[in-house]
Amino acid sequence: MIQPCIKTRSLLPLAGFVFCTSQFLFGNDNWLEFRGSNGHGVVNDQVLPKTFGESDHVTWKTELPGRGWSSPVVSDGIVWMTTAIEKIPTEEERVAMLRDGGIPENKYKQLAIASSITLKLLAVDLKSGSLLQSIELDSEIKPDAIHSVNSYASPTPVIDGDKIYCHFGTYGTFCVDRLTGKIAWSRRLPLAHSVGPGSSPFIHGERLILIQDGMERQYVAALDKTTGETLWETDRPEMEAPTGDQKKSFCTPIAITDKGGREQLICMGSQWMVAYAPESGNEIWRCYHGKGFSVVPRPIYDAERQTVFFCTGFGKPQLWAVGVDGSGDITDTHVQWVSRQGIPSKSSPLLHDGKIYVVADNGVASCIDSRNGEEIWKHRIGGDHSASPVLVGGLIYFGSHEGQVTVMKPGDQPEVVAENQFEGKIMASPAIVQNSMLLRTEHAIYRIE
Repeated sequence: MIQPCIKTRSLLPLAGFVFCTSQFLFGNDNWLEFRGSNGHGVVNDQVLPKTFGESDHVTWKTELPGRGWSSPVVSDGIVWMTTAIEKIPTEEERVAMLRDGGIPENKYKQLAIASSITLKLLAVDLKSGSLLQSIELDSEIKPDAIHSVNSYASPTPVIDGDKIYCHFGTYGTFCVDRLTGKIAWSRRLPLAHSVGPGSSPFIHGERLILIQDGMERQYVAALDKTTGETLWETDRPEMEAPTGDQKKSFCTPIAITDKGGREQLICMGSQWMVAYAPESGNEIWRCYHGKGFSVVPRPIYDAERQTVFFCTGFGKPQLWAVGVDGSGDITDTHVQWVSRQGIPSKSSPLLHDGKIYVVADNGVASCIDSRNGEEIWKHRIGGDHSASPVLVGGLIYFGSHEGQVTVMKPGDQPEVVAENQFEGKIMASPAIVQNSMLLRTEHAIYRIE
């Protein structure tokens, strides 16, 4: 039954809500991290409507304070997101701040900057859409400039038991108790992002994994998820690049176990894809993918074929297929294929039924054979795309900057099922729970079912 659209800015305490963190850690009640509890954006046991829109199949819509492109995460009937409350300078102040920051004038148009930011964690009731709490985590005076299409709250939080971990890159990492809303610990690992934070945190066992690929230093870190203490740090392989701008990256790791029983953290970066041992941070294997940098898409993994698929980021985006059973430098031995046409630099790929689906930044969707990298079809759906698509109940949902959600049927031929329009820009990847989509736009979050 469709309920009336609810708009709310009220702040309610979390007291009275019962969290059952020992149950439902997986299944259709939870969406625990970027691209879901499985990390690959595919949901087979739920169904969404094909046609919907601003006032169609919307159970509720809740206006959100501030600005952020982090995806929603969900557990125990609560939806969590991060946001940044920005104090916006005048144009004269903006130019002066960029100049004082040593930024070349030819980059002024592509950058945004705030006079100050307040970083917050938002809690929204899944059933009603009520904004339950806005938890202030930290504030920053004169933060660094970011790319105009980025935000200061782009990394997606990750839920682990009764804790939620929020990461804002150089502006801090926070472990928050979901039951009380209090900060259990916080750390600050300074980093020169150049265009703002992007890498989402990842939980593996007792470790919180952070990809820290900045302008001046590139490394992967593991923190004790209980205390926040550093367990290990491993520097990235040497890179050939004229500036640090082509060494930075913004990817989110995945974890796999190969057929030999080796646990691997797959951590994509500029020029190199690297697998690390989770307990020690020691490098297992590395693969040189060329000059790609500022990598955003999260890798996907085919366990049956022991193959990881990854996009190479900005420059000339490519999609690579690499076997994971090697050791050392596997560039010459384990690359299965490379696809060079229509590959995104922002959104992540989807793997389904032996086919990989991607949408390029300019709105051209493609279907690629996962066995050999050959293109099966290409179809323009329009718009600019940053959000990663999801495949739910046999349909693929693509969200664009123009607020359009295009629904396509996977298969050997391109088939657009529906085009659905919303008021705000879509850059956050959606969450899927209880046969509903939680869609975040630049100003609001919707529950669609």
